[in-house]
Amino acid sequence: MVTLPWDLKHLELIMGFPGYHLPVVILIAKTTRILVANSVKTKRQKKPVRSLTALALLLRLPLYFLIALLCIVASPVLAKVPGSINSSSQLPINSFTSLAVAADLASLLQQGKILYNEGKFAQAVEVLQQAVQEYKQRGESLTLAATLSNLSLAYQQLGAWNQAQQAITESLNLLKGQNENQNLQLLAQSVDIQGRLQLTMGQSEAALATWQQTEEIYKQADNKSGVVRSLINQAQAWRTQGFYPRSVKILEKVSQTLKSQPDSIEKTVSLRSLGNALLVLGDLEKSREVLEESLSIAQHLQSSLDIGASLFSLGNYYAHKQQDKAKAIAYYQQTVAASPSPLTKVQAQLNLLGLLIEEKQWAKVQTLLPLIESQLDQLPLSRASIYAQVNFSQSLAKVKSNVLQTSSHNSFSALPTPDSAVLLAKAIQQSRSLGDKRAEAYALKSLGGLYEKTGQSSEAQDLTRQGLALVQSSNAPEITYALEWQLGRLLWAQKNINGAIAAYDNAIDTLQSLRRDLVVNKDVVNQDLQFNFRDSVEPVYRESVELLLQSQQGKPDQKILEKARERIEALQLAELDDFFREACLQGQRVALDQVVDKDNPTAAILYPIILEKELQVIVKIPNQHLQSYSTKISQSEVQQLLVELRKNLVNPTAIKAVQTQAHQLYDLLLKPIESQLSKSRVDTLVFVLDGPLRNVPMAALYDGKQYLVEKYAVALSVGLQLLDPKPLVKQQLRALTAGLTQPPPGFSRFAPLLAIKSEFQGITKAGVSTTSLIDGDFNQKNLENEIDAASFNIVHLATHGEFSSRLEDTFILDFNGRINVKDFDTLFRSQGKTVIELLVLSACQTATGDNRAALGLAGAAVRAGARSTIASLWQIDDQSTAMFVSAFYRELKSGKITKAEAVHRAQLQLLKHPNYKAPSFWSAYVLIGNWL
Repeated sequence: MVTLPWDLKHLELIMGFPGYHLPVVILIAKTTRILVANSVKTKRQKKPVRSLTALALLLRLPLYFLIALLCIVASPVLAKVPGSINSSSQLPINSFTSLAVAADLASLLQQGKILYNEGKFAQAVEVLQQAVQEYKQRGESLTLAATLSNLSLAYQQLGAWNQAQQAITESLNLLKGQNENQNLQLLAQSVDIQGRLQLTMGQSEAALATWQQTEEIYKQADNKSGVVRSLINQAQAWRTQGFYPRSVKILEKVSQTLKSQPDSIEKTVSLRSLGNALLVLGDLEKSREVLEESLSIAQHLQSSLDIGASLFSLGNYYAHKQQDKAKAIAYYQQTVAASPSPLTKVQAQLNLLGLLIEEKQWAKVQTLLPLIESQLDQLPLSRASIYAQVNFSQSLAKVKSNVLQTSSHNSFSALPTPDSAVLLAKAIQQSRSLGDKRAEAYALKSLGGLYEKTGQSSEAQDLTRQGLALVQSSNAPEITYALEWQLGRLLWAQKNINGAIAAYDNAIDTLQSLRRDLVVNKDVVNQDLQFNFRDSVEPVYRESVELLLQSQQGKPDQKILEKARERIEALQLAELDDFFREACLQGQRVALDQVVDKDNPTAAILYPIILEKELQVIVKIPNQHLQSYSTKISQSEVQQLLVELRKNLVNPTAIKAVQTQAHQLYDLLLKPIESQLSKSRVDTLVFVLDGPLRNVPMAALYDGKQYLVEKYAVALSVGLQLLDPKPLVKQQLRALTAGLTQPPPGFSRFAPLLAIKSEFQGITKAGVSTTSLIDGDFNQKNLENEIDAASFNIVHLATHGEFSSRLEDTFILDFNGRINVKDFDTLFRSQGKTVIELLVLSACQTATGDNRAALGLAGAAVRAGARSTIASLWQIDDQSTAMFVSAFYRELKSGKITKAEAVHRAQLQLLKHPNYKAPSFWSAYVLIGNWL
């Protein structure tokens, strides 16, 4: 009897991700560098070869958490012959009756299974090759087909893709010559293995079609477990293409199907896969619940492989949460203790090492380093072991850098060994021996990065170009852009400005191609954007802008200024895409320049750009060319000034400190252009703010005599374009108002808002037609129903909310609890007839201690789809809020003025009030979007 069981505890061999991606780190010994460089040069590949698989980048985590889940499990899917091969401790999934197998061949199969289980894939290949030859001589086609399928799996673990493809093709050809109806399960299992190969090779669409085929075959065979596995695999194929929502729908359906059934490996695997996908989508609470259930089932089944896998996923979950790093460390330690897979142990230890380095726990780091090194040496050669080696080399270099640059060297008896460059050179050679071009490109990039840090630019550039040659024809944008960025830095250091600009342009084009994919399909959450944005994406844009501006050589160039301005906008859009994990800001839009030149010629636009060593400002004055000016000041100095100013702004008694710091910021942003603004009769300033500047209200800038709000109306724009800009004053004002006087249970840190009724009465008295939802009537369902039922052009929410740089922590409160910002699109865009012209969030605040929290405010404005949004940057006395709101609506209703001017006049009324003249009361309100 010949069977090819897919042991469900090994299901993640298909479901896992094929790699991980890590940050480049620094410092290697000079003599070793030279030796390794020479070694690498002699081994260089002459012809670029297509890299065969995509490196999946999992979760929004620091990069050392992006570990391959592919080899969390280690047992093979081998031909199982009852009577000659002992049954696994797990239930076989597929069983077929066929020809008897001789004892000597059964012994070979058992030996191959054991070797595969132990991760000795090269030896397993040798044994299975011998079995293949024996079966060919004996003419046993079915057993030969099963063995060839298993051989394909072993080749896949080695990254020997051509051989793996040849073996599975030969297996399927043999099966096609048989009576398929009698061998449906064997056929389905072999097709399963073909799907796994296709997915690993980056052919996710082909893999999806293959697993849809296996689903049908399993249905014909009446194998319900096989159908479930096929659906789980399809979910993984969708997920690999970035279709996370669709993947989640399939996995939720599978979980629901299995819910009433006894615990099984299918159940734990499907839940674990669902939890990982939900984590990527930002549904943290549900992700945690599902992953914990997956772990509980694995423990009940006593499946050590699945226990380790679920512990590992929970470690990634808590690492993602940042504030729960202690739990992440604990879960990684538990993974090491529980998992029988040597590779999983190493991967968990590498993640653990990354956390310990981040936490500067040097004593524990020193203990862990030799353990990882010894275990890496014992891993059999495979793609996963190569990636683990690259991971270790980068972490090791980071440790050495910290040891040499800080006092932490006192915690080490000696510098860690071996050298990172030696490990990377070894990884390159191993990649070549496997013929794994993609892994080779990744290792070349890392080694080139090390050379760059140590000033060996010639060797670094040579290695970088080798890597680019390998990936130029592959679908590996996350490696391609990193190599292009690295080349740009190297050329810039050599003062090859034109070459550097071209390389940076290529890197940004690669990143932009990912965003275009998101725009084309809204159901896509592109994995390739899920890296550490601040460390791995944002610097590419900033450095590119700095390079462009530097290339002017003191002579303003309109094309370069326009390109630099567009590039900063591209960064801001990419930042929002990263925040929401999908593309934002679509639709027909009008350029800001066109608005100020034609529709509002008394408005000027300012684009401050924070660079590493200077603050650059690009200015658009109506009907004039772009201008720019800069001040030499480090990025850290600007950030420190903004942090201190923001801290003082919320304190009503710190007026003198505010004026001193706001004066400094005024001089940086506006002093060089103030005379031209006055000459051009500008009365409105529109800021497209960069990074932490968004945390500070521009209205509070101080010229030494006056606040900016005393001279100008102020507005903010998320980008360089507006969605259908038109004034609101020509329309009848109809507002839906909603608010909470008391926070909901569990949110006691938010104060009562007792002046809400007074605030709403002020809106009505201003002549605005209102419909109100207060306290118990204010919930998400009622809000949606009201917006659907009537044509409101204003939605005014007087409720607490918090803006954060993290999607899951950006929300407003209703009577029942949180409404997350990700739900704003369905909440505010559900009405078909009327677009919300103005959204007011009058009692919100940015998260304390989060210097990028205003990103959440920009995200809320974009997600809601309103043409304009008014919100508060911090919580303000609700009596002054009521006064501001009443004044704003009176001004908006009274005459033909812009929304920016209405905000301006309402702020001035507070400024002139003896109780509210401190900036903490009037400056917190910001207008985002259409200021007309």
